[in-house]
Amino acid sequence: MGKVLLPQDTTSDFSLIPSKKPHFVTFLLTVIMGGGLLLIGFMVGSQYRPSQDTQVKPTIDTSPNVLTVKTTKITPVSRYSIQRTYTGETATVRESPLGFERGGKVVKLFIDEGDRIITGQSIAKLDTSQLETQKLNLKAQKAQASAILAELEAGARKEEIAAAKANVQQLQERLSLEEAKRERRQYLYREGAISLEQLDEVSFNSNALAAQLQEAQSRLDELLAGTRIEKINAQKAVIQQLEASIKEIDLEISKSTLKSPYNGTIAQRLIDEGTVVSTGQSIVKLVENGKPEVRIGIPVDKISTINQNSQYSVSINNKNYSAIVSAILPEVDRTTRTQTLVLTLESSAAFQIPRGAIARLNLTETVAKSGFWLPTTALIKGDRGLWSCYGVVEGENQTEIVEKRDIEVLYTESNRVFVRGTLKSGDRIITEGTQRIVPGQIVISE
Repeated sequence: MGKVLLPQDTTSDFSLIPSKKPHFVTFLLTVIMGGGLLLIGFMVGSQYRPSQDTQVKPTIDTSPNVLTVKTTKITPVSRYSIQRTYTGETATVRESPLGFERGGKVVKLFIDEGDRIITGQSIAKLDTSQLETQKLNLKAQKAQASAILAELEAGARKEEIAAAKANVQQLQERLSLEEAKRERRQYLYREGAISLEQLDEVSFNSNALAAQLQEAQSRLDELLAGTRIEKINAQKAVIQQLEASIKEIDLEISKSTLKSPYNGTIAQRLIDEGTVVSTGQSIVKLVENGKPEVRIGIPVDKISTINQNSQYSVSINNKNYSAIVSAILPEVDRTTRTQTLVLTLESSAAFQIPRGAIARLNLTETVAKSGFWLPTTALIKGDRGLWSCYGVVEGENQTEIVEKRDIEVLYTESNRVFVRGTLKSGDRIITEGTQRIVPGQIVISE
């Protein structure tokens, strides 16, 4: 083909074209000029084409249409770790609503809400005036019974024994006199000198004196033998019964003072002085000052990875605390299908953490799956909810061309994702600016 010569005077040529179609003429002229320039360039280029033996250094297109992108070379891994967070709440080891073991009127409260108390410290007291009066009465009865017992154990006095002997002797003499009278009356009765009635009168007096003598002798024998052991034991039993009654009163008095069963903090005060309370009615709520616990539900299939007495870090109110697994409860919650993990917090947390605060436990789980880690900025939304990314491959003349790769996201962690798909080790994946790129585009990678 020959060279195309452009007319020097374009005005005269345009005059030959009808004036009704000026746009068509302009378009035609542009096409002819463009074709001529392409032909000239091809001819010039063919004259200066280097031979095959000549090594020419390739040039990189640095025109504004070629984008510079950041890439990363990926390396496969056979497993990855997942950070899972499980939520629970704090709980005290012991929390007790405290009340009296007997009813009565509260006359004194020794504490207020928020006070920290120790084991055995008094919390409240009931009116005990009636019990004190009963105790004094029982003590007086015991003293009287004890005096009687002492008298029984000591036995009769010498003077009493002497009086009993004298009484026996007197009765013996009187009985001897009456018997002599009866003998004489019997003689007179046989002689007909007295009546039978007179004889019976003397016999009656004699029999009465004999009975009196027998009674006096028994009394003397008793005094000489001392008090019988049965009588002493009976009196001792009376004293023991009175002592038991006094101890019962003392127990009721001790129950009138409510004391702390362990070291703790008064979480709530429910009554004031002057209130009449019944047996067992709550007076205060006591929370133990010991090491607090955390109770967290863990899925049944994950609980086997946790060992007793193992140590973990628990986050409460944006602060981390050291905790040790103290128990794994065997029951499974039917609603959440979890088992309760009980962790005991460090001692320093006792006065820092309120009961019922939200606690979070982070557990690391290893998943045995092959794939690659990519930054989240490398992800591109694909078709039907799938994901893709762009890789850079070498094209003709050592150019770099964008190629689309379909991937599956297996796990997301902060600013990176674990994926698998049409990727291989050593691939260079574009990590930034994916929204400006299309597959097949020439880029320059950094």
